[in-house]
Amino acid sequence: MPNKKKIGVLISGNGSNLQALIDACEQPDFPAEITVVISNKESAYGLNRASEHGIPAHIISHKNYKTREAFDEAMHKLLLHHNAEIICLAGFMRLLSAGFITKWRGRILNIHPSLLPNFKGAHAVRDALEAEEKETGCTVHLVTEELDSGPVILQAKVPVLPDDTEDSLHQRIHEQEHRIYPQALRILVEKL
Repeated sequence: MPNKKKIGVLISGNGSNLQALIDACEQPDFPAEITVVISNKESAYGLNRASEHGIPAHIISHKNYKTREAFDEAMHKLLLHHNAEIICLAGFMRLLSAGFITKWRGRILNIHPSLLPNFKGAHAVRDALEAEEKETGCTVHLVTEELDSGPVILQAKVPVLPDDTEDSLHQRIHEQEHRIYPQALRILVEKL
């Protein structure tokens, strides 16, 4: 497929959502390709996933920068160097600065393990269990300056089972994340 949109993926960990995006982008009819993966942690297994698929993988440690803005600027320059047009956050555990979000407005996707606007923040699965919810899920949304508050692209529901632990529920949510994240990326690409 000619003129595929170029995607930069930001990660901090295992990269299972990165793998779902890689698998989708390797399909001939998928309208996007990943041109760079950036991790803020050198131990992120997702870096191996990128390398195994011939995708340039870089580490930019936030610890090497005095401010969030300086760290974000380093990522911005690397994304531009790899011609990225859209950013996918795939388990990227850093808040982005307002300036970075402004530069990429409408072109940053995030996946979150709850049915937003419920359970924003880093402990969404635990929060859903503690609230004794009967149903939770995951959301792909556009990133704005307000945490986990941008326009929703897609959601998937996941029932909370009586014997669920945080791990078991997270695992079932991950299965849905892997399904809807590529779909949401396709939706965004086709809108741009």
